[in-house]
Amino acid sequence: MNKIKIALIQMHVDENKYKNLENASEFVKKVAEEGCDIAVLPEMFTTPYKTENFPIYAELEGDKSFKMLSDIAKENNVYLVAGSIPEKDDKNLVYNTSYVFDRNGVKIGKHRKVHLFDIDVENGQSFKESDTLTAGDKVTVFDTEFGKIGLCICFDFRFPELARLMAQNGAKAIIVPAAFNMTTGPAHWDLMFRSRAIDNQVYAIGCAPSRDVNGCYVSYANSIVASPWGDILYKMDEKEGYKIVEIDLNYVDKIRKELPLMSARRLDLYELIEK
Repeated sequence: MNKIKIALIQMHVDENKYKNLENASEFVKKVAEEGCDIAVLPEMFTTPYKTENFPIYAELEGDKSFKMLSDIAKENNVYLVAGSIPEKDDKNLVYNTSYVFDRNGVKIGKHRKVHLFDIDVENGQSFKESDTLTAGDKVTVFDTEFGKIGLCICFDFRFPELARLMAQNGAKAIIVPAAFNMTTGPAHWDLMFRSRAIDNQVYAIGCAPSRDVNGCYVSYANSIVASPWGDILYKMDEKEGYKIVEIDLNYVDKIRKELPLMSARRLDLYELIEK
């Protein structure tokens, strides 16, 4: 069974953490009723995207938000890539963390954002996640009944090394909870997802919050699915909503056989090693 129905849930983000979780629950219930296998939520979907919010909204793994997300997956019998939420550890360090739950609500994956979003574009966006966040240190691939899927968060996907390591570790699709803004989104969103998909011959799947022009951070939205051939299979607009897109992992095998990039690499000249 290599066909997967993936639901992109492009949510509005409210200031109330638990209102956001309830909204996510309602969306997951809808897409589960329509037969989705994997539901994907956006980056930082429980908090408005401000660095000062992250420590305030952060919870330990296993706390209320984690339990609610686990229950959402179990109650709806779906895999849940739970966007990302602020996570704190026992040293009070704060991370931008994505949890993955299986159909029974069991955690099967966890990614802490590796590359922190510290940018300052002239006449554009300025943002510094490292003011309050700590970087993760793992390449993340999780197992499903369909095969291996990679996971990273937003700015991570700009680094081709990370996507290649996920592909080398068996990923045939890479899911990216993200929140590009109105400076970087129009310039790079489509290009990045198509490029990473082509480079690694994977499905590249991005899920963002909906656009709120009155919010503290204006998301580009446009949640997207790109094929291993680089085609955009679907792209949402800026509004809140959801879309279920079917992908076929057999198509990954077909493209890799016809255009054998991975096997054609000159490993006598170069290689990429995960430390």
